[in-house]
Amino acid sequence: MRSFYCYLLECADGTYYTGWTTDPPRRLAQHNAGRGARYTRSRRPVRLVYLEELPDRAAAMKRERALKRLSHQEKKELMALTTESII
Repeated sequence: MRSFYCYLLECADGTYYTGWTTDPPRRLAQHNAGRGARYTRSRRPVRLVYLEELPDRAAAMKRERALKRLSHQEKKELMALTTESII
């Protein structure tokens, strides 16, 4: 069964990028190689700061939209709750 993930990246300029993927290590490498989203191309390097596994693609996309609506501070607070399990 395929896993789906929603993630937050912290860019070199301190901003956050939100996305979803089926393969977090591959996607992180794409972002850092400049082959990820347009937003991260000029803000490299990026690092993974939040990762959440979801049951299916629809749930991952829905969670991505919800995370994108959070303020910068709310994203920081979310990461503070879960950082220990990611690193």
